[in-house]
Amino acid sequence: MSRPLHAVFAVSLMVCAFSLAASAQADSSVPDLGAADFQRSGWSSTHAVHVLGMPEVKARENGTLIITPQHLTFTGKAASSTIDLRSIVALSAGNERVELWGLKGRLMRMAVPYGGGAAFATFMHHQRDMLTVEFVDSQGGYHGSVFYLPGNEAEQALRNITPSPVAYHDVPACPVAEIKRDSILVKQLTSDQTDMPVAYRVLVYEHVIDRLRQAPGSEVHRDVVADGRRDCSQYTMRLSTTAFKPGSQVKRASMGPAGFFVGVTEINLDLGVTDAKGTTIIRDQIKASQRGESESMNVIDKIAQQAVKKWAKKQKQMQEGTLLSQK
Repeated sequence: MSRPLHAVFAVSLMVCAFSLAASAQADSSVPDLGAADFQRSGWSSTHAVHVLGMPEVKARENGTLIITPQHLTFTGKAASSTIDLRSIVALSAGNERVELWGLKGRLMRMAVPYGGGAAFATFMHHQRDMLTVEFVDSQGGYHGSVFYLPGNEAEQALRNITPSPVAYHDVPACPVAEIKRDSILVKQLTSDQTDMPVAYRVLVYEHVIDRLRQAPGSEVHRDVVADGRRDCSQYTMRLSTTAFKPGSQVKRASMGPAGFFVGVTEINLDLGVTDAKGTTIIRDQIKASQRGESESMNVIDKIAQQAVKKWAKKQKQMQEGTLLSQK
């Protein structure tokens, strides 16, 4: 008797999943704004997720993204942040397929008996757009913000913004007397991997900045793109992608235990840190992978964590060496 009940439960769950999927697709449309409101706001999405990068806004905050002729604004439950469109130097749109409802979706599949959850993963997914906005602050420092949007909205957002590309200049050397002790400049991530989404590149940079600022002992500086601006950091960190494998969360989830080996997302980076004299402090290769059913983009924070850990370890060694030399 238990097997028929399980079958009924599985069928009911499947019907519920299809209904929710249809609802999610319906909710992904751009809100129906009145003509006056649209002219005033330009473009908006009420189903945006701020992944990382907007000043004063928490990561993974749900909210509304609005683009007017002058500004881009994200408003979440706890905070709001605005940047001037003239500060935007690059834009890109991309997408990836992810499991519906995230953790809730995985828990739903786990409730399916006889290992049927893996089969559900073959249709419990949807396209998620990624809008990447690269901009500079008032001091010429480089920033990158990434937003998740419902399918096909990222391209609509692009049509409402015209970037203002800047010319990158060599930063003049800083006099020794002005070098800021225990400060580190993080250069933009470079990549020759054509299949690596811009959103991944930008998020690696922002995650490294975020983790460095959480660690004690370093003053963290962003890459400088303003003409004539000097950088007086004691150290400079450079990251370069040497390999990237996009993988697939959907494939990992739908293949059960085999998904731990198939559809893996991987990033390999060259990590280099030099001092103000150009002496190499760190030269290493780091790599991270995302296996199992979690989102592929989780690999980004993993690789950033490794980079910051290596720097923190080296920084501690240098500080200990300085103390020994003073005895």
